[in-house]
Amino acid sequence: MNFKNWNKEVWITSLALFSLFFGAGNLILPPYLGFQAGGDWIIVSLAFALTAVVIPIFGIVAHARLQGTMFDFAKKVHPWFAVIYCLVVYTISITLPSPRTASVVYEMSIGPITEMSSLASSIIYFTVVFIFVINRSRVLNIVGKYLTPLIVLILLLIIVISVFSLDKFSGESNLDQLIISGLLEGYQTFDAIGAIVVGGVIIVSLKIKGFKDFESTKEHITKAGIIAGLGLFVIYAGLIFSGSVFMNDIGKEPIRTDILKGISLNSLGSFGSSSLSLLVVLACFTTAVGIVTGTADYMRGLFNNSKLAYQITASIGCLLGVIIGQFDVHYIIDIALPALMFIYPITIALIILNVLPERYASDLVFKSVVAITLLFSIPDFLKFIITKDQLIELVTIIPLGSYNLGWVLPSFFTFIIANGFVKTRKL
Repeated sequence: MNFKNWNKEVWITSLALFSLFFGAGNLILPPYLGFQAGGDWIIVSLAFALTAVVIPIFGIVAHARLQGTMFDFAKKVHPWFAVIYCLVVYTISITLPSPRTASVVYEMSIGPITEMSSLASSIIYFTVVFIFVINRSRVLNIVGKYLTPLIVLILLLIIVISVFSLDKFSGESNLDQLIISGLLEGYQTFDAIGAIVVGGVIIVSLKIKGFKDFESTKEHITKAGIIAGLGLFVIYAGLIFSGSVFMNDIGKEPIRTDILKGISLNSLGSFGSSSLSLLVVLACFTTAVGIVTGTADYMRGLFNNSKLAYQITASIGCLLGVIIGQFDVHYIIDIALPALMFIYPITIALIILNVLPERYASDLVFKSVVAITLLFSIPDFLKFIITKDQLIELVTIIPLGSYNLGWVLPSFFTFIIANGFVKTRKL
């Protein structure tokens, strides 16, 4: 493969990565955050980018280093832990973010312009997703070459016009904790989890396309990840800014989807409705394809490269998408939060540990950091399920616990102590 073609392939991969990341939550969460942040949109943009861009791109870089599956992310903890972790993540992926894409498509694109039922819309939507997933060898090219440029073009139109609407800007923030709000809203994108799911899709796709050399593949994926990350940051910051620009033109207490609709209408006028409908369909569709493909790839590998396992998993993933996609998008977001509070910290810890040089990420460090992260994530998870006073008191005692980040400092100090112990033992 000559350099010219390889360079072109980097851009195709980066565009595919961008599109596989950019789905339902990525569309509706940033404008809502900007609407709440007002004049403080820069601060929340940076906080949002940490959990929705930086950590996910670290996940892609980690995939480039490992060039295996999600199992390889967690195997240093224990093989059985890795299997359970993979099954939990893939189960969450096909039962929450994937169906959410169908719900968003119906609420924002299909429902307002047709009399089609939500069920019929979801059936058609996931039938097309299934066709793409079954034709797995062509996914990267189709998404990267054709679908992503359309998504980016429409997004840039909305954002650029918003930039020239500065006279509408007025900005009192409605957020008490700007940084915390940005970080936690970034959780809702599922991008850190998405990184280890779609990263696996990229690895398999490149192998199908003939990438064999480890080092060149590593460089290829790393470059593509950085380009995709920069693109995501620009779009996220632009959407957050757009939400703050039009905060006085969209009702007092709008729901998330109303913000995006209002921005499109204000920036593109009557053309905005049709543009937004197309944008929503494309963005949500590519993400659903990535999630179902990643899950099916994993199950195929689990059953000795079985084509039947791939097809059955793809079918189940699409069927669950149809069923769960009948719920309101905001309901799906709400029920996802407890799961995210538990699995997201573990995912972030695994991503960071896999990015670090080997000398700082021994087996002992992996085991101890992940164990402490898991332990201190439990109160954040339980807080959304039970409301006992003792639990609330426990959460407030843990540093950053009241901000749903109680795992951060214990995990960091465990990392320092574990590395110190490993170094001392070698002396």
